[in-house]
Amino acid sequence: MKNRASSGSGPSQRQLRVGELVRHALAEILARGDLPDPALSKVMITVPEVRMSPDLKIATCYVMPLGGKDHKAAIDALATNAKPLRGEIARRVELKFVPELRFRIDTSFEEGDRIDALLRSPQVQRDLDKHDADNDKEDEE
Repeated sequence: MKNRASSGSGPSQRQLRVGELVRHALAEILARGDLPDPALSKVMITVPEVRMSPDLKIATCYVMPLGGKDHKAAIDALATNAKPLRGEIARRVELKFVPELRFRIDTSFEEGDRIDALLRSPQVQRDLDKHDADNDKEDEE
């Protein structure tokens, strides 16, 4: 029998559920400032997504400092505090194994801005207006 996770069909329901539990706990820890690190208390950090490995032992946490500044400093501070963060997550979320935390910058906001700028560009607007005009002609016929 073929393992569903190896078929490339995306994350399992369990991975998604555990990822959300870890994301909520991590976001709460960072929002409350439960870690006494001055580097983390200087900046507000959002946690838009946490992706779990198939064995649930590694959590890749996508984070973004508010204001979009000092990405590297935020990632370095989080990586330095990965063990205390993991301990806090263990206290808040009941899991057999608390996953190892890995931090990455979330680029989805920049990607969304880039797509929005493309859609607002004059060339795309011209093509969209032309497409709408063609559809209106077809509707009249």
